[in-house]
Amino acid sequence: MIRPKTGFVMRFATGLRTPKIRVPGTDVAGTVEAVGKAVEDLRPGDEVFGWCTGAFAEYAAGSADQFIKKPARLTFEQAAAVGVSATTALQLLRDDGKLQPGQKVLINGASGGVGTFAVQIAKALGAEVTGVTSSKNLDAVRTICADHVIDYRTTDFTTGADRYDLILDNVGDRPMAQVRRALTKNGTLISNGGGHAAGKLSRTIRTMLVSTFVRQQAAPTVKVQNRKDLLALKDLVEAGKVTPVIDGSYPLAETPAAISHVADGHARGTIVISMAPARTVAIDGATPLMPAVAA
Repeated sequence: MIRPKTGFVMRFATGLRTPKIRVPGTDVAGTVEAVGKAVEDLRPGDEVFGWCTGAFAEYAAGSADQFIKKPARLTFEQAAAVGVSATTALQLLRDDGKLQPGQKVLINGASGGVGTFAVQIAKALGAEVTGVTSSKNLDAVRTICADHVIDYRTTDFTTGADRYDLILDNVGDRPMAQVRRALTKNGTLISNGGGHAAGKLSRTIRTMLVSTFVRQQAAPTVKVQNRKDLLALKDLVEAGKVTPVIDGSYPLAETPAAISHVADGHARGTIVISMAPARTVAIDGATPLMPAVAA
């Protein structure tokens, strides 16, 4: 069992002494082995992806409507990486940011899990996209179709002449007021970063307070995975507009090392946990899953 590194305040949500969810992991991809009587859309042998509780395990369970058929162009590793990060990026840009074709958007933290999806989804929505990342990741952000890239080590986008209709800040390493300087008059800042768990909670509270009297600051919202958005992301993948970026794959036994790699901020794109073979079993409409990979 893995105890996430969380502060005392956060443990009221995650569990005071031990985690409420003993097996971590949400995103998953695998192959259906058997289905229950109530399951109509999935059959044995179907390759699927989606989400469930306890994905970092040989078998995991979820209801049948949490899984859809995997795009043929994706590997299991890529499919397992779609879930939370891509859903978050889609909802932040489409729902919170109301992003429109032709608008200029800046993605701060463009090489991370949410950032790599955000760059591609923003492009798919018709925006002109600028990605901010470190020098070692500039080429990687270019390959996912960013129109412009900025090396944060040499250039401060908040002091430049360019103005953006939407800024998605996945880093949270500078004051929100400073970031808003780079917005157009009617632009919107979405703050989606803040470091460790306690830092994120503090920034979320401050964001909520600021958004009540600063029009350019978007209020924080809860992101929830759902079948409709999973289908929308599948369409973008099948159209070739979104491709998951995989930083690395770890065997199940090395799950703690994979989590530490992500927590340390070293990941480019998404880290996955790989297992084989990949099977799912559905019982009375619930779908226990043996994932090929879990992200």
